[in-house]
Amino acid sequence: MLKSRLSPKMTVRTGFRRDETLSVGGPGLRDRGGGTSTGGIRRSKLFSRVWWWIGEKRENSYRRTSWCGGWGGGYDVAVWESSAGASIGIWLRGGGGSEMYLKKWRRQWSRPTPVESPDAFNSSPFFARLELVSSAKERGALLRKWADLMSEHREDLAKIVTFESGKPMKESTAEIAYAASFLEWFSEEARRVYGDVVPSPFKDRRILLLKQPVGVASVITPWNFPSAMITRKVGAALAAGCTAVVKPAEDTPLSALALAELSSRAGVPAGVFNVVPSSREQTPAVGRVLCTDPLVAKVSFTGSTATGKVLLKMAADTVKKVSMELGGHAPFIVFDSADVDKAVQGAMASKFRNSGQSGIYDGFVAKLGAAMDRELRVGHGGEPDTTQGPLINSRAADKVVHQMEDALSRGARLLRGGKRLHGSFVAPTLLADVSADMLCMREETFGPLVPVVRFDTEREALAVANASRVGLAGYFYSSDVSQIWRVAEALEVGLVGVNEGLLSTPEATFGGVKESGLGREGSKYGVDEYLHVKYVCVGGLELTGAD
Repeated sequence: MLKSRLSPKMTVRTGFRRDETLSVGGPGLRDRGGGTSTGGIRRSKLFSRVWWWIGEKRENSYRRTSWCGGWGGGYDVAVWESSAGASIGIWLRGGGGSEMYLKKWRRQWSRPTPVESPDAFNSSPFFARLELVSSAKERGALLRKWADLMSEHREDLAKIVTFESGKPMKESTAEIAYAASFLEWFSEEARRVYGDVVPSPFKDRRILLLKQPVGVASVITPWNFPSAMITRKVGAALAAGCTAVVKPAEDTPLSALALAELSSRAGVPAGVFNVVPSSREQTPAVGRVLCTDPLVAKVSFTGSTATGKVLLKMAADTVKKVSMELGGHAPFIVFDSADVDKAVQGAMASKFRNSGQSGIYDGFVAKLGAAMDRELRVGHGGEPDTTQGPLINSRAADKVVHQMEDALSRGARLLRGGKRLHGSFVAPTLLADVSADMLCMREETFGPLVPVVRFDTEREALAVANASRVGLAGYFYSSDVSQIWRVAEALEVGLVGVNEGLLSTPEATFGGVKESGLGREGSKYGVDEYLHVKYVCVGGLELTGAD
């Protein structure tokens, strides 16, 4: 049973009815082509393996007393009673509206309580500034403990990711390690939030620049990395001394709730890390609250450029601090001086990671096609040899197919794949003779589709790469040192991989330019997104002539 404290009087729980089969996440794995035998999780078999905390065997101590609305679509919200008092339960089943639960959450969340001591903190439903009752060292210790618990339960967390999103287990396990690394990194950065002492132009004054947490942070995350996107944001927020309200993607709420359970076990106080699941239908209403409420000081969002623009407009009315990691197109350039074999390895890593949801022309295309045949296996994420799972839903698969059809109708040549498989599975696809006017070159794909464009000069390659209105990441392969410097500086993106296909690490920044977003996550700069600088001038000082 998942257990995640939203406040001392509100507990989110998620589970299954005793004899019910559940398809996890959005439309469920069944709709993605998982099949009845693997598409659902039956409580009597896999439940105790995926949700490790069911071992407490406490389910019989709870009884359903009433249904009180829900987030619609995939959830019902129940009020439960036990010897410990009342709590809120989220059951993954159908129907219900969101209004009642949203209002109840809003009431709990919006009542400010003066913080005078740690004891007051433990009895208050919500706090805008964690730093008022904890030191940087204490916050670092909490984050490190949380990271350790993620590592301890990495197999269970990975299973949740796989059964929610369809991601192969190998990639899910890697994501959990990646997610925990952000908590570890920010546990160390918590003690390095330094201000400044600035030399004053006046003898009787001293100038101090203090860094302080902005307050409550709304965090809205996507489904493609349902654990790592949360820890990359929330780790920085808590290190800075903020509190966070997380709205996970409607397709992948369980990973967020599992993180909330572990945060509670790590000792993160109630009301500091809050999770608010939502159905697709209610997402706009929930997002509006998170972006417009006066109590929120910061909005952090990862998702599409179109949605980011809507949230920016909402946040503008109350002038909130905002960071956005939005869409990208990730050009991958292979110059004639490149090591083609390494370029193929890099393309396989960057273009087919998470089923694509994340020049030396003839030779490169031939080797890339051979590598796809050799290394890619489409199947259920729980199978050990699977490298390509389903896309997150049928709409995502429809988009990839539409881009394929558009390219082929405009003269592209199909070398591999090109098929919509059962459910939301799409065969890894390689297209040659692609031109810049095709949809796959103008829109983000988010699927296992690799279009290859021929170019003759460095200038031409850069023109194609920079033509997009987005600029998140770019990759290129070259052995020419001068060219490496020229192209790295000329690419209009926020991340550049030179002879490397996998870039992300907690120690480095992550974020784009142009319409790919605002701000940076990760690195020593990630904490700054949750801080403001306060100028303190201490005057009237008698610093000379004292007896």
